[in-house]
Amino acid sequence: MSFAKKLAEMGVELPNAPAPAANYVPFVQIGDLVYVSGQISNGPDGFITGKLGADMDVAAGAAAARTCAISLLAQVKAACDGNIDRLVRVVKLTAFVNSTVDFTEQPKVVNGASDFLVEALGEAGRHSRSAVSAASLPLGVAVEIEGIFQIK
Repeated sequence: MSFAKKLAEMGVELPNAPAPAANYVPFVQIGDLVYVSGQISNGPDGFITGKLGADMDVAAGAAAARTCAISLLAQVKAACDGNIDRLVRVVKLTAFVNSTVDFTEQPKVVNGASDFLVEALGEAGRHSRSAVSAASLPLGVAVEIEGIFQIK
């Protein structure tokens, strides 16, 4: 099954790729690799803000991370001239979780993105990753994730 069909089956429509918020490009392609800039947690009602360990629980953080994964795929789709089926695999994610100094569940939060990618892309969605704490993130968002993707 194509990635586009699987996403549609899951009820996920990739949005237009978010524009950069500052002086950078949303992605850079080098050979068959696409490096996607950090995508922040953003839902239908706007930015998903909060601090894990203070005013946000792991489930809400994982949902925020899932929105980052959807934005990452939107950027990959843009890099592939609108054809997400040119994606070969997710190579690596680096995730930042807005969290308190004593919060230690960053990997569970980032599972929201990882689980989504594996569900949507199967084996092609399996990736290496880092999940780190951040004292704060732009605009107060809960999660920001950047990624490296292989395309054809």
